[in-house]
Amino acid sequence: MLYLAAAATHPWPVVICKFVSKGVIMEEKMKKKLLVLVDGSERSIHTVKYVKDFMPIDDSTQIVLFHVFDSSPEWYQEAYQEVCQEVHKEVYQGLENRPAGDKMEDALSRWESVEQKKILTHLKKAKQILVRGGFQEHQVEIKFHHLEKGVAQDIIKEAKDGYTAVILRRRGMGKFKSIILGSVAVKLLQTLTFIPIIIVGQTPAVKKVLLAVDTSPCSMKAVDLIAQWLGGHGHGAVIFHAVLGLGAINFECPGTDLPVDLPSESDTSRVAMEANCINSFKSKIMGLFQNIRKILERSGFKPENISEKIATGVHSRSQAIIEQAEKSGCGTIVVGRRGLSRVEAFFIGRVGHKVVYGATHYTVWVV
Repeated sequence: MLYLAAAATHPWPVVICKFVSKGVIMEEKMKKKLLVLVDGSERSIHTVKYVKDFMPIDDSTQIVLFHVFDSSPEWYQEAYQEVCQEVHKEVYQGLENRPAGDKMEDALSRWESVEQKKILTHLKKAKQILVRGGFQEHQVEIKFHHLEKGVAQDIIKEAKDGYTAVILRRRGMGKFKSIILGSVAVKLLQTLTFIPIIIVGQTPAVKKVLLAVDTSPCSMKAVDLIAQWLGGHGHGAVIFHAVLGLGAINFECPGTDLPVDLPSESDTSRVAMEANCINSFKSKIMGLFQNIRKILERSGFKPENISEKIATGVHSRSQAIIEQAEKSGCGTIVVGRRGLSRVEAFFIGRVGHKVVYGATHYTVWVV
């Protein structure tokens, strides 16, 4: 199940191409190229299984299993620094023999050989999972990349080579496995603004989409992405919007002449003003919902698999998104990168990032 909090700000490669054949407008799906990051852990195998279970299997999809291999592990770097200090002393004293350094180089060479075999075996296992799941051999490519500038930097460089999404696991390895997001994931979130990022969690991937939308053009871009990628492949959709309670916002409410942050003459008048404000929002959002429903139906979503939900008076949009994902049985949440204006606000501030950090068990799409 997928939950979309839609507010994308950057265009991605177009995946629908219209052409005319015998006077009829036809649509042809263009290639989707997915960069799946595989680090050798069991969590990355779970990431690959998510791709197998959730992503549509068709001829338009190309998957690249990508690993950045660092030939200088932490233990070597730390030990090498110690050796260098000793060597520096020897050189200073006029000594030329450096047996400790030779031993370190031999250890590193053995480690590198074993680790490369281990990672390549892991990558082949990941590919077989996708092939057994229905993808063709030629649709899944393995890329074993030797570290050049840095893990995140090398991934960013690769991502610019015609990819339509980057898919990675949520947490780091080793001593960092207990943190919410690894350092690489954080850097990618900050830098990869030109394509969607999919951070895979542990919640099972069931095929139902919950779209949390607003009236922004960015939101509609995200809706279009989901329609283009998932339409006609058996996914369902719950269209969702959350309205903040008046105590949580400080802009003027559309449909009224009263600024929200001014005190009301009585509790009754304030309640009436809030109801007026919420009804105004609801009316506008229902029109948006109808629009989105049409887009989804045209893309192949079945009408009976689409529903709508408005949550009113919420104190936190990010929390409302996560709670609604749980209520709807969603496994995936998709959020937009940037907020809207202060007047017509759904994602004020960094709601998308709050969802990424708060929805610890969910898969999160950042569009």
